[in-house]
Amino acid sequence: MTDSREPSVSSDVPLRIATRGSELALWQAHWVRDALRRVHGDALHVELVVVTTDGDRIQDRPLHEIGGKGLFVKAIEDRLLAGEAELAVHSMKDLPATMHDALVIAATPAREDPRDALVGPPGYALATLPAGTRVGTGSLRRAAMVARINPGAVVVPLRGNVPTRVGKVDRGELDAVVLAGAGLRRLGLAARVTEWIDAELMCPAPTQGILALQCRKHDARTAALLAPLSDAQTAPRAAAERALLQRLQAGCTVPVGAHAQWLDDGTLRVTGIVVGEGGEPFFRAERRGPGESAAALGAAVADALLGMGADAVLAAAR
Repeated sequence: MTDSREPSVSSDVPLRIATRGSELALWQAHWVRDALRRVHGDALHVELVVVTTDGDRIQDRPLHEIGGKGLFVKAIEDRLLAGEAELAVHSMKDLPATMHDALVIAATPAREDPRDALVGPPGYALATLPAGTRVGTGSLRRAAMVARINPGAVVVPLRGNVPTRVGKVDRGELDAVVLAGAGLRRLGLAARVTEWIDAELMCPAPTQGILALQCRKHDARTAALLAPLSDAQTAPRAAAERALLQRLQAGCTVPVGAHAQWLDDGTLRVTGIVVGEGGEPFFRAERRGPGESAAALGAAVADALLGMGADAVLAAAR
């Protein structure tokens, strides 16, 4: 029998948010907490449960060598599954293409800027960096695209949170870094960006800039509390980009990009790329259609990439 009553916001029933402890993760969790309170009032008691993940603990090796971005997710999802938290806040691009069947993404708030950004000395732009410029990134996709856009740049593997990465430029350890612009905006560091790299030039990571609010599949109360935070324009974009990932069976161990955007005529344009190490080979495809077909569009782009031969790049990366 379905319970049609309004979700309880009583302070006697806290909503616990599981989150990583990085500065960006805490910003995201606090943003969700404050958004929930704006909608439901101060009667809703929200607690943060800070979780240290394997991705936080292992900092001396690239992510693709130790299991990918899922390392930032599993320990948090374990808290949900164990009933130790009702809600998890993730950067959606950290989520594996498939997740535990007892969990769902209950809401996707409005997307932040999906573009990658270059942080370096004033006037720096990726395509015109002098030969030998040391550019740090922790992403295989970004590394491959840096090499493609500017073959003279020297790509340096990079780990650490957003302030740590920016700090390496300040200390002269690197000449520049490329990272997600969304994190810089959220942490008030947008002024440090010397170039917002156009998504047509460097296709973003799938779902970059989107938050995933995750809960247990049958937790109707939490899902109902989260529903007002979901953005109708963002959800189809996320569905398209995740469908592409799922069809490619790809994670952060392969250089894949995806970008879904709304066009002026109301249709959804979905672009996907697969790029080999060093920038070659390079495959790009796009499809357009109604938002109701978002997932099908993403899967169709993936199929087009595979038909071009991208499966060889994916197999080699795996």
